[in-house]
Amino acid sequence: MANDWKDRLGMVYSTDPNYKFEYDMEEEEITLPPEKQHLIVTLDRKQRKGKAVTLIKGFIGSTDDLKELGKYLKNKCGVGGTAKEGIILVQGDFRPKIQELLKGKGYKVKQSGG
Repeated sequence: MANDWKDRLGMVYSTDPNYKFEYDMEEEEITLPPEKQHLIVTLDRKQRKGKAVTLIKGFIGSTDDLKELGKYLKNKCGVGGTAKEGIILVQGDFRPKIQELLKGKGYKVKQSGG
């Protein structure tokens, strides 16, 4: 850890020679099985210069599993996108196709909006 001191900026000096600083490690969220996931598929055009994107919200799990599901959906739709902060973004309007793909994997899917 080259930048170890940056992680301890709010730390007060300790005179205890046996003191070890405990880092705040964020625990990775456990991924729920697909049957217990309730995903919401929406179409979004806001702040995207009028271009449509399909958003998949409600994923509960690790970022690796989220990115893996996002990669699967983008690959099947043949377009780009991103997966971060519990949201998968797929470029274009692929709501019906994505719903069928997610149902095929066992997820509970609901469409939101028009």
